[in-house]
Amino acid sequence: MGRDRKALKDTVCKAIDDRRHEISDIGEDIWRNPELGFKEFRTSNLIAKKFEDLGLSCEKNIALTGVIGRLKGKGDGPAIAVIGEMDALVCYDHPDANPSTGAVHACGHNAQAAGMMGVAMGLADSGIMKELPGEIIFMAVPAEEYVEIEYRLSLRRKGEIEFLGGKQEFIRLERFDDVDLAITDHSKGETTERKATVGGGLNGFIGKMIQYRGREAHAGGSPEQGINALNAALLGLMGIYAQRETFKDDDHIRVHPIITKGGEMVNIVPADVRMETYVRGKTMEAIVDANVKVNRALKAGADAVGATVNIEDVPGYLPTAFDPEMDSLFVENLAALIGRENVALDLIHRTGSSDIGDVSCMVPTTSAHVGGVRGGGHSKDFKIVDPEMEYVIPAKAMAMVIVDLLFDEGATAKKVMSTFKPRVLKEDYVDIWRKIMGAESSSSHDLAVSRRE
Repeated sequence: MGRDRKALKDTVCKAIDDRRHEISDIGEDIWRNPELGFKEFRTSNLIAKKFEDLGLSCEKNIALTGVIGRLKGKGDGPAIAVIGEMDALVCYDHPDANPSTGAVHACGHNAQAAGMMGVAMGLADSGIMKELPGEIIFMAVPAEEYVEIEYRLSLRRKGEIEFLGGKQEFIRLERFDDVDLAITDHSKGETTERKATVGGGLNGFIGKMIQYRGREAHAGGSPEQGINALNAALLGLMGIYAQRETFKDDDHIRVHPIITKGGEMVNIVPADVRMETYVRGKTMEAIVDANVKVNRALKAGADAVGATVNIEDVPGYLPTAFDPEMDSLFVENLAALIGRENVALDLIHRTGSSDIGDVSCMVPTTSAHVGGVRGGGHSKDFKIVDPEMEYVIPAKAMAMVIVDLLFDEGATAKKVMSTFKPRVLKEDYVDIWRKIMGAESSSSHDLAVSRRE
């Protein structure tokens, strides 16, 4: 007879403790060497080397920089993905930003990658998977931050990627096909204390690249000979603003455009004006409905002055749908480490987005936001002030959740899997996004995501 549940948890936590300094060093190393999405070559090599040193089977160069390490259990059983993101974001004002690229881990993905590696070290060193069924799939995933859109579109045009997010590419490349459940964590900004929240909701979104084309003319001498693309863009923006009262409060729609190019020179009628925006919402039906309205407004701006507009809709992320039972397990295990009074189940829907939403719509998924951070996420003030809380404690908690899921021949994991109703089927995922991207004027009803009732 094998060890009981508590003994397995104690064993894996001790193994993680024994590597605590190395786990923290990994997090700090990635912090000092930030890389933007689909460019995480150094980070990817670091993680691959660690996987190989642990004796895990290792697959590299997935979606350009992604890495997967696999650890087998004692026999057949559920496969659990432990996900760690590798990419930084752009914040030139941050004191630790790369001066050339502006890259900095001001969202804590360095901690997430270190936590994933801590789980791998704990499970591999402790040997407890010899007593548990199934497989643990460690995924070092690129490009969660939706930045450098033009660069990613260039990769897309060259056929190197299709989607602009790392987890989306992993899904497209069938790396989630054998995943049954998924777990991850994330830094919680402006929380220096040892506190955590689990679950919660996030919006999905569609990304948009917009180009208005007009006709140049001398802005002072003969403006009547020109077609002002900037005026077309401004009218398009006003059209979007006029739509806002039609967005339902419960749909949490957010549209936040920026003009990235307003013309060439002040004395030339602007003929090439470019914009970017997201259309965010709580459900894909609401997002697609809002997207139709936004596109209609953008086109109206062009029509009003005789310009033309090209609208390129690009795959964004799906709304999150975390699994309640897995969330409860995460709460319990974090509470065992930092106290029940310091852990909360998050019932709030937030209007940011993450590609963990795409995963959560297909397999049971849980995520925790953990403290130990000063300053807000994506800000120049973001700094990890409690490495233990950011790097080591999440690794222990995730390893303990894995024990709960796989103990007793995977009884809890199988229960979660049997009651889970995916919002999107894995086999339909790519076609759904392609359909949305190729049918900008269709109705939201026509583009509702597939469901299994």
